[in-house]
Amino acid sequence: MHKMNEKMKVLITGATGLIGKELVRTLLTNDIEINYLTTSRDKIVDTDTYNGFYWNPKEGVVDSCSLEGVDAIIHLAGATVSKKWTPAYKEEILQSRMLSAQLLYNLLKNHPGHTVKNFISASGISIYPSDFDKLYDEKFEGVDNTFLGEVVEEWESGVNHFTSLGINVAKIRIGLVLANNGGALDAISKPVKMGVGASIGSGKQWVSWIHISDLTSIFLKILTEKREGIYNAVAPNPVTNKQLTKAIARVLRKPLWLPNIPEFVMKILLGERSTLVLSSQKVSCKKLLKSSYQFQFNNIEYALNDLLVEQK
Repeated sequence: MHKMNEKMKVLITGATGLIGKELVRTLLTNDIEINYLTTSRDKIVDTDTYNGFYWNPKEGVVDSCSLEGVDAIIHLAGATVSKKWTPAYKEEILQSRMLSAQLLYNLLKNHPGHTVKNFISASGISIYPSDFDKLYDEKFEGVDNTFLGEVVEEWESGVNHFTSLGINVAKIRIGLVLANNGGALDAISKPVKMGVGASIGSGKQWVSWIHISDLTSIFLKILTEKREGIYNAVAPNPVTNKQLTKAIARVLRKPLWLPNIPEFVMKILLGERSTLVLSSQKVSCKKLLKSSYQFQFNNIEYALNDLLVEQK
């Protein structure tokens, strides 16, 4: 049992990534101490509340001192899906998620005296099959017949093993993350800024998005309320690709005059990776709303104004 005055301590993987950096800020602001695992010894920092430890999932190496006093693990590590999908890189996308989860599992199993009660893993809404009409909630059990669908399925099944160690498991299926320091929004807004923005494919594909501030607040809620199970981390009002492109143009005060970029062009340019921009997932966040989570950014214009306004 925790004493009332004892601080919560969390072990984070992927702490230096786009979501990780923002999550670290959110947790530290809320008086939660952080241990984090990094594959780069240069990124190891030691302060009173933020301490780095070395790990190398490919070699099965992890510093067991990282578990000391830890109540929960937040697992964000995984190779980015935005690089070119060569066969070797696809293997890395999959392995980076599987090996890191396996290493954490073995670490906990081999240290039965650990204090970890909760395991929270990032996941993705790309597990849901592409569809222009369906609204997906967490009860849906199908898997999209694509590489990303397979990645999320494997990722989640690796994470499910932690329940056998008596640990609560939560999986946060993340939508398109909107942030102003990299990530998807940079890539989508750049052509609009240059005056060459256009919708992609039919433009009717659904984009279930989330502002990064809401995403880190959702992780905080799941952590502090010790919730388990699957949660869709998406804002309440998904938009189509066309609506998103138009909203970005409005916020940046740029004209949109080009016709849609045809689907076949995206397939030529991106190959299999074109599913990132062509697939349609309309995803529900009702479960979060029922858990009394209040979104800071529930409509796209408000979110974009917050993120893009300084960049006009």
